[in-house]
Amino acid sequence: MTGRQELARFLRGRRERLVPADVGLPGEPSRRTLGLRREEVAELAHMSVDYYARLEQARGPRPSPRILDALTGVFRLTAAERSHLFRLAGTEATPLAAPVRTVRPHVTALLGRMPDTAAIVTDALCDVIAANSSASAVFGPDYGARPNLARRRFLGGPMESSGAEEFAHILVARLRRSADRYPHDPALARLLAELRAGSEEFTQIWDTGPVHAPGHRTKTLIHPEAGPLRVNCDVLTVPDDDQQVVFITADPGSPSERALRQLASA
Repeated sequence: MTGRQELARFLRGRRERLVPADVGLPGEPSRRTLGLRREEVAELAHMSVDYYARLEQARGPRPSPRILDALTGVFRLTAAERSHLFRLAGTEATPLAAPVRTVRPHVTALLGRMPDTAAIVTDALCDVIAANSSASAVFGPDYGARPNLARRRFLGGPMESSGAEEFAHILVARLRRSADRYPHDPALARLLAELRAGSEEFTQIWDTGPVHAPGHRTKTLIHPEAGPLRVNCDVLTVPDDDQQVVFITADPGSPSERALRQLASA
């Protein structure tokens, strides 16, 4: 199968999995078309029906990045699907406009089902975009107001911890990746400018080009009421949204586990 044929099959498959209501179009009781009609896709993507039809028939020209981004929006493609679409078209993917800053419902539900585990969700800017009640008890009530972990670490925060230097490199590595992926995002640009202006440490680490993969680490938090808490931090990535779910636990039977339970119950 040629690249054009693979692209055509991908487009047909994504068109057929949608219904008019998915894209804000009125439904028709007697509708026989599976999914959207080609003319509906063309209208939503601001292209001619003939041009889109030729793409689905594997006889059209190589689509431009503008066309591919338009189809990405119409078909509501994930980041992985968008990258796949650009590969099929033989075109280098353009940078994403901005990171996803909303949390998928099933991820939010996961946090709620773990009352004994402090859990947060961070986006590509290191903003805490979701936190369960245990995380708010451990880290403070402001975790429900979307704090930024990089600002807390480099510009001052209420809680100290061991491993702060390692955490600083982790944060900078993630922000460098985000800068590569979202070079035109104004919120990210403002954050980086603020960190550079306010933290010499941030600038020094940035210039070293740190690289870090999400994983497991152990650190000691200094809680203002519970005192030292030795905790484990494990990260679950949500690749399509460029987000991370961080689980904070303590070793079973340890004093830190008992302290976490007491904080959560309070």
